[in-house]
Amino acid sequence: MPLIQAVERALNILELFSEQKVELNLAEISHMTGLHKSTLHSLLKTLQAQGYIEQTEANAPYRLGMKLLERGYLVQRSRDFVAVARPYLEDLSERTGQTVHLGVLDGKAGVYVDKVEGTRSIIVYSRIGRRMPIHTTAIGKVLLAFQTPAVIGKTLDGYDFAASTENTITQRDLFEAALARVRSDGFAVDEQENVRGCRCAAVPIWGHDRKLVAAISISTVVENVSMDEFKSLIEQLKATGASVSHDLGY
Repeated sequence: MPLIQAVERALNILELFSEQKVELNLAEISHMTGLHKSTLHSLLKTLQAQGYIEQTEANAPYRLGMKLLERGYLVQRSRDFVAVARPYLEDLSERTGQTVHLGVLDGKAGVYVDKVEGTRSIIVYSRIGRRMPIHTTAIGKVLLAFQTPAVIGKTLDGYDFAASTENTITQRDLFEAALARVRSDGFAVDEQENVRGCRCAAVPIWGHDRKLVAAISISTVVENVSMDEFKSLIEQLKATGASVSHDLGY
């Protein structure tokens, strides 16, 4: 089925906005999309009329509109596992003082769909809706490790193993070996592979159909948590993952 050009262009405009570029003017959007200003004007006015972008006043820069927040909330509400997992995330974070995440696989990256900030480990690099590399994060490793061989192969074909720290796995064969260990152990560890000074562990969440639904991770500040304590946190994390999976019918 052929793509509808106007829809594709409108969606491309929305994807131009980011944490670094929360506002864009017409000239910037024209430059980034390669579209003439007259063409953009109609697209932007349509998006604005529907609430997907907005301006504070005439000729002001554009920014994303509240309709996207509304739609995003509905997406989150439609994913029952988020609501089921939430009290378990809160309980684990309260008991351990650590930051806990819930994430799902989306193409060649993971996406955080929930987060509970810990009192002992303030993690600033993550937020709900943010995409994460699968090769540098414990949660990303879990999300890929338990996929089918076909999905794993397709995901890793042409994958960019960019280094975030000196501990990042940057070779496909080594990463595939790491995924095998995740499947064997039932959990994954990020040993300062994504952010220096941050050590994380993650476990899978299973649904009633015995398929992977999501992954839960716990993030710690290395200098505040000994290896013995970290191992204890992994056991608590595994118990939490099992409880969420049980409530989802696994």
